[in-house]
Amino acid sequence: MEINFEFRKLVMDHHIEPDLIKYCYQCSRCADNCPVTAVTEDFYGTTGYNPRTNILRALLGYKNLLLEQDDLVIWGCTVCDTCDEVCPQNIELTEIFTFLKNQSIDLGKGPDFIYSQAQAVFDSAKAIPSQPAIERRRDQLGLPKVVAPDVEEIQTLLKNIGANKKLK
Repeated sequence: MEINFEFRKLVMDHHIEPDLIKYCYQCSRCADNCPVTAVTEDFYGTTGYNPRTNILRALLGYKNLLLEQDDLVIWGCTVCDTCDEVCPQNIELTEIFTFLKNQSIDLGKGPDFIYSQAQAVFDSAKAIPSQPAIERRRDQLGLPKVVAPDVEEIQTLLKNIGANKKLK
């Protein structure tokens, strides 16, 4: 295990209140309340998704243990914010997990489903394309038609922030 001090500093500096993250005392409230941890333990034994383990690894600078492992290690977080709500130290763990996911994408190591979802948004300005069945149901319920997004505008926005360069 190699400690990456630059990565550790990036993690520490990324947190909204940099000094606060130092006070994570590994109480495990985040993992005890995480819905993803609850369902992945059965599939992965004790190595399922665990926010507590991820924070500890980030604080110690173990970049390779976070970014070069199974996709579930960091991409298991659904950003439900449960861990943020129950943390007695008020650490915003989801901010750190978002940072880790962005680092993964910067290294070109994101899971394939993320790239395909991002490509769908870029191509059609929708994460999920409209379905005829949903449109019929909306008509039956008397709901207005869904306005088609301006694909060109979305593509311009994504290009301006450089998101298109990260697509595979």
